[in-house]
Amino acid sequence: MRATRIVFVTVGALGIVFGAWVMVDTVRPKSIWGLATWLIGAVIIHDAIIAPAVVAISIAMRRVGRRIPPAVIAIVQGAVVVGSVFTLVVVPEIIRKAKVPNNDTVLPFDYASRLVVLWAAIVVITALVVTVYLRRSSRQKARPSTRQV
Repeated sequence: MRATRIVFVTVGALGIVFGAWVMVDTVRPKSIWGLATWLIGAVIIHDAIIAPAVVAISIAMRRVGRRIPPAVIAIVQGAVVVGSVFTLVVVPEIIRKAKVPNNDTVLPFDYASRLVVLWAAIVVITALVVTVYLRRSSRQKARPSTRQV
């Protein structure tokens, strides 16, 4: 176990070093500063918005009723995390498109409307997954156990 952990940490560290080398070798210094700013902002947004939102949703769902299964809470938390990460990736493009005059070769899409559609799709998919889970779990509860026969 310890040797496996050492191998994973070594491979990860080498990957980070290789990525930093490629970035310094191929990206202009001004762009590196922009990337570093985005990375720092992403960490701050994750720690200040996404993680507290997931915890708040979890606490609210647990307080609403103790009848909500933990799996449903996990499904909703997963949906919030996926949507938040996509939002984190798309928001800089929305801001950039608002600042830069229409240049469809650089930013060809309407990212704000696509983000709204993405969140709608996440809500629908999450509702479907929760519905399927609840139906399957209620069927399993209604079915007699093999131990009782």
